[in-house]
Amino acid sequence: MTRTYFRPIPAEHGRWQLAGGWIRFSQFEILRRGEPPCLSELAPDEVMAALTAPRADVLGLPMDRPRIMGIVNATPDSFSDGGRYDPVAHARTLKVQGAEILDIGGESTRPGALEVPEHDEIARIVPVIGAARELAGISVDTRKAGVAHAAVAAGAGLINDVSGFDFDPGMAAAVAGTGAAVCLMHAQGIPLTMQDNPIYDDVLLDVYDAIEARIARACSAGIPLGRIVIDPGIGFGKTQAHNLAILRRISLFHGLGCAILLGVSRKRFIGAIGGADEPANRAAGTLAVTLAGVAQGIQIHRVHDVEDTRQGLALWRAVTGGSE
Repeated sequence: MTRTYFRPIPAEHGRWQLAGGWIRFSQFEILRRGEPPCLSELAPDEVMAALTAPRADVLGLPMDRPRIMGIVNATPDSFSDGGRYDPVAHARTLKVQGAEILDIGGESTRPGALEVPEHDEIARIVPVIGAARELAGISVDTRKAGVAHAAVAAGAGLINDVSGFDFDPGMAAAVAGTGAAVCLMHAQGIPLTMQDNPIYDDVLLDVYDAIEARIARACSAGIPLGRIVIDPGIGFGKTQAHNLAILRRISLFHGLGCAILLGVSRKRFIGAIGGADEPANRAAGTLAVTLAGVAQGIQIHRVHDVEDTRQGLALWRAVTGGSE
């Protein structure tokens, strides 16, 4: 039997509150593989419960408003800003600009990136975490259980695993044992080869199903749903068309019952569509995609340009009647 998926359609005066946040909805877009979408005003009780339940706090932050995660790359080879700043000083700057979470990474996951030895990754991030943990909630961007253990010991409270527990078989148990929260991202393949020829049957539904399976695996390992954040993995084993298909209907992922993280900052498709060859010139395009995500209820936004994002969110709230 063909599975039915229910995507909440944001509406200004909708009957229901989406995920306990700032967006409301009254209708659903019904999605089935191989069939055209259709509309409905009804959904099963379990779907409604997942869509309307308030999300658990993340690093002490309520998910009732958009939150800014600032990117701190302690790497020499990240695609946008690798090696261009002192990571501790940059963390302090991002905090002043409005970052509420700092995502610290010691291994680039840009397309074509090679794996970094675990001891090198730990050596890069632990001093930064120690210096930044009093500034904001700390997330560590890693795929490795040993790095996760070291990061939590240093003060991190969220493990941001771009492989969604697919890279290191010990990662689920490691996260469960630390008590940290986790972000499970979807990626097709590894950074070295993920953009070679990504293929999906239906990218939106394929990614939804894959994240659903990752959540089930995490819960089986002893990680409660309230400690799980999800990320559809824009740009990770996906073409421009794949990215846009996910972004246009990203509210579907609220049906998984977790807060959602969106990481589009300065990515290649933004430059391709917006005509910005250099990643540093993609702030305006990043903000446009970020606000489109906010309009579908996405809670956490991982960005390089924190000041631009903070300003954009403040204006979005002002003109839509929202509040701080």
